[in-house]
Amino acid sequence: MMIEERLLLLALRGRDSDVITQLLIKQGYVCHSCADATELADQLDRGAGTAILTEESLVGADRQWLDDWLNQQPAWSDFPFILLATKRSGRRPAEAVKVLERLGNVVVLERPIHGETLASAVKSSLRVRRRQYEARYRLIELQKAEDRLMRLNASLEARIAERTRELSQANNQLMQEISERERAQSALAQSQKMEAVGQLTGGIAHDFNNLLTVISGNLELIKRRSAEERTIRLADFASQAATRASKLTSQLLAFSRTQQLSLAPVNINALVEAMNDLLERTIGPQIEKRLSLEPQEPWVNADVNQLELAILNLALNARDAMPGGGTLTIATSIREIALEGRPSATYGVVSVTDTGTGIPDDLLPKVFDPFFTTKPVGRGTGLGLSQVFGISQQSGGTTQVMSEEGRGTTVSIFLPVSAAQLQTDGLKEMLVPATSSSDDEIVVIDDDDGVRTFIVESLQSLGYSVRAASNGAAGLALIKNKIPDLLLVDFAMAGMTGLDVIREVRCIEPTLPTILATGYAEMDSIEQAASSIRILRKPFQIDQLAGTIQELLNYESRVA
Repeated sequence: MMIEERLLLLALRGRDSDVITQLLIKQGYVCHSCADATELADQLDRGAGTAILTEESLVGADRQWLDDWLNQQPAWSDFPFILLATKRSGRRPAEAVKVLERLGNVVVLERPIHGETLASAVKSSLRVRRRQYEARYRLIELQKAEDRLMRLNASLEARIAERTRELSQANNQLMQEISERERAQSALAQSQKMEAVGQLTGGIAHDFNNLLTVISGNLELIKRRSAEERTIRLADFASQAATRASKLTSQLLAFSRTQQLSLAPVNINALVEAMNDLLERTIGPQIEKRLSLEPQEPWVNADVNQLELAILNLALNARDAMPGGGTLTIATSIREIALEGRPSATYGVVSVTDTGTGIPDDLLPKVFDPFFTTKPVGRGTGLGLSQVFGISQQSGGTTQVMSEEGRGTTVSIFLPVSAAQLQTDGLKEMLVPATSSSDDEIVVIDDDDGVRTFIVESLQSLGYSVRAASNGAAGLALIKNKIPDLLLVDFAMAGMTGLDVIREVRCIEPTLPTILATGYAEMDSIEQAASSIRILRKPFQIDQLAGTIQELLNYESRVA
């Protein structure tokens, strides 16, 4: 700071120079004498508080460097000069006036001057210069503050951009999580709905199917034993209603996936061909039916009855989608494909294609929902496609739908191919009339009086000898007293279940042919490894009962 408050002296000669220098030094100032205006400009550039000049040292001298320095002063600077002028009368010469104008901030003292006057002028000039230094300091601080503010603004923009990016990422993640949560909640709601319906159907299926067994069975006995045409016709109407009720229960169990399927190797070409007449009657004459069957005859693991029902449901849906007529194509194929995240595998495929109205894109995701239907009220239950989907899933496959609005729909059932092939497709075997020997005896165990009575009546009409019991303990007593040729036992009974009875019977006669009749059961616990056990679902027809018995007794005779 000392150099910025020093005093510069220019062209002070003789005694005046020494006197002024000593005076100023005594007062604590630092002085520096300059030889000319050029040196003065150089020293001003280094720093000074004020400069004491003589008038004659500037008039006529080379002032270019001094003029340049004065022109280049920063905004805060207006350097103070003290000019010692020669006392004269009249106006100052033009050159002297020009010098004063160029110096700008100048105090003119005429010589001779008093020491105190000079000291006061120096003090005043330095005070002015210090205020300029303060202004410089404040300007510097303001500039620093401005620079800091600019840096802060720049970093703030960067931080805002970064924070905005983070918020955007967080928002995207949140939206994804919300979407995933909505999908999970939707899946959970669907699962809970399916579970609730499954529990409901499971709860009512056993008793309901027992009732249907009694109703449909006795209607069939009436038709067999009546010769009156009107009675037979009325019994047919009632039988059709019972069949629809049985189908509805089966659909509920299928889409809720609580019904156990009897999976076995099935030739789907043979199955489709065997359904030909049924499909012709179902779809009517307005619709052209075409078959496109795989030459290699696909064999799949499936439940014959349930697969037939699934194809029939798809044909009915296709018929309803073509009210003005059209073409129904049933195709079979073998495809190797990866389904729903599973490893690639080979599937037998049954596809039902129509040329009907098609399904809008916004409705496609809903077609497998239970009770969802686009048909008018009273025209559909909304269980058809749900049942098809449930059957395919339980069989280890899936169902896919492709549709184009106004052009038609294709529904494909994918089923795992079977490594084994049966010698017979089993489609006609159930319909073969039963023949029996008077030596064949059957023990019937069922806790429902109506069902038990119907079964006993049916078996007796088929020529079998029958012994019956209303519970497991009583049935075991009959078997221990005399081993029958076949056992027919209900699954759900108070006390001992049908499985409990079968386990006890296995200890008495391990190879006894056994039919387990059930309206509904958690079938996972049933061991079906033994060929001498068959599952007969209620309600069943007399021909089904006869065919199952004949199959078991014929098998045992072949083994023997």
